[in-house]
Amino acid sequence: MLIAHPAVALAAKRFAPRTSLGTLMTAAMFLDLLWPLFLLLGWETARIEPGNTAFTPLDFVSYPFSHSLLMTLIWATLFALIYHTLMRYWQGTMGVWIAVVSHWVLDALSHRPDLPLMPGESAKIGLGLWNHPVATVVVEGALFLLAIGIYARQTRPADRIGVIGFWSFVVFLILIYVLNLIAPPPEKVRDVAIVGLSAWLLVAWAWWLDRHRVATRRNRG
Repeated sequence: MLIAHPAVALAAKRFAPRTSLGTLMTAAMFLDLLWPLFLLLGWETARIEPGNTAFTPLDFVSYPFSHSLLMTLIWATLFALIYHTLMRYWQGTMGVWIAVVSHWVLDALSHRPDLPLMPGESAKIGLGLWNHPVATVVVEGALFLLAIGIYARQTRPADRIGVIGFWSFVVFLILIYVLNLIAPPPEKVRDVAIVGLSAWLLVAWAWWLDRHRVATRRNRG
């Protein structure tokens, strides 16, 4: 799910209004922030296989440390514990835990059966939504539009940056999504990993724009 993960972060502001959108984005995308690093380190493997699904040419050969269900629960718990230690905000703690776990749930919906339950030999999960491009775009698009509406209602701009930063962020995510649909397959997995690391820039962007928006009175506190 390429745009549904940011959608989770945007929507989570309804539940945890005091948590930075940058933190929620980190949580919702956490598995994919780890994955390119683990690829470059040689801990996980993937290959380019055009036609692997109708939606992506990537064959996720092995990614038990970033994307298995067991490790997802461990990452989510560690993330939440660190967040709670620093912030002492229970709604945010639960919000980031759910956001990390949501990544695996959404991937299980979209991937073919390649998501392991745990490191080592284990069953693999995947319902294969990516084999149906139109359905994928409809589902992800609906989730993203809903999340935009939730975030826009739960926060208001504190200044012009709060307006420009937010809507430029939305447009950029849509643009990246469209380019991913029409771009030719990458030549090397290493290139995919390097580009994947740039997702940290989205985290920084989300943190910056959220500093220029404030919680609405209805959800404050």
